[in-house]
Amino acid sequence: MVDTNVLILRRWIDPVELPAEMAVSAITLAELSAGPHQVRPEGQQDAYQEQAERARRVELLQLAESEFDPVPFDSGAARAFGRLVAAVIASGRSPRRRVVDLLIGATAVAQTLPLFTTNPQDFLGLEGILQVVPVGRPAVPGAPPAV
Repeated sequence: MVDTNVLILRRWIDPVELPAEMAVSAITLAELSAGPHQVRPEGQQDAYQEQAERARRVELLQLAESEFDPVPFDSGAARAFGRLVAAVIASGRSPRRRVVDLLIGATAVAQTLPLFTTNPQDFLGLEGILQVVPVGRPAVPGAPPAV
C-alpha cells in the first residue's frame, strides 16, 4: 500500500523504490479529496496561482480515482487503528496529529500489506505492528522542503 505522499510525488520517485503493484486506501482518496479545498493564499500568490494549484490537486484526485480501486476502511482496519493508537501513545507520542496517517496504516495492517511512505517518521513507535517501507523523498521543482 502506498501512503498519500507517495501518490502525490510518484512521478518523481524512482520506480525501483515502489512496489510492483500498488494499492491505496479509501482514506488516501479522502485525503486527496480534501486537498483542493485546502489551497490558501501564500504571500504574494495571486488568484491564478491558487486556481492552478487547485486544478493540479483535482487532477491528481481524478487520476487516482481512475487508476485505483481503493481498499476500504473496514472493521478489521478499525480494530488495527485502535492497536496503532495504543502503540503511538505507549511510545510517548500523540496520535491526534497523525489520525489520517494512522487510518491509512491501519488499512495496511488489516490487509497485511507494507506501507510505502516518504514520511517514515510519521509511523515511529509502530514497529512490530505495521511494516513501513521508507521511500526517498525526491527533489520536486518548485516544491517546499519536507517538514
